[in-house]
Amino acid sequence: MTADRLKAQLADAYSLAEATYKIAGSSLRITSVADSYALLDRISPEEFVKDEQMPYWAEIWPSSFVLSNYLVGEIGVEGKRCIELGAGVGVVGIALRKAGASVMVTDYATEALDFIKLNALQNGIALDERFEVMQLDWRDIRLAEQFDLVCAADVLYERRNLLPILLAIDKLLKPNGTAYVADPRRQIASGILTLAEENQFSVQIASRPIEFGNKTLSVDIYAFKKSPLA
Repeated sequence: MTADRLKAQLADAYSLAEATYKIAGSSLRITSVADSYALLDRISPEEFVKDEQMPYWAEIWPSSFVLSNYLVGEIGVEGKRCIELGAGVGVVGIALRKAGASVMVTDYATEALDFIKLNALQNGIALDERFEVMQLDWRDIRLAEQFDLVCAADVLYERRNLLPILLAIDKLLKPNGTAYVADPRRQIASGILTLAEENQFSVQIASRPIEFGNKTLSVDIYAFKKSPLA
């Protein structure tokens, strides 16, 4: 499917917004939902009771810009096999692919997947084995593949997510790989440090600022490595 056809289909279902961002040395054209709050009306009471699922995927979060710049500009991802959890509209995964990584881009919300595909296509990225898009529940990882790099931006917003995310990292990360999780210093997010120690991970934290919405935010990037005896 072409980008134009996919965008037309999404425009029939959503009010769309589009912007171009300078991210990790590339100008990325990103399409998203114009008003994510409008999506709340689409969530049935039954769906909410089942998952307490909110349309977080529809927002473009500042941590995604910070994580993209950090991984591409400071860590280097060329030639690495990566997976992104909770990708939303795909900003980080697209930045990694543009920088030469092979990426599996995932989100639990199936609605997000077509936005990821659209944003990839309109930034010149083919939907092939080097840029795979799939639905994934980090509470139930069934992938056999392990990755050089696991990444996620703005996923540590609820306490109940912390342990499932860490256990997902444990399953998806190669023994010598690193997982990077970016968060804008939410108090809840710091709870993952104790869980990491309990589950034989070492953690280092880097902080980077970003100007976003007329504010300067500090974003923490947690780097998780499996301890040698894990």
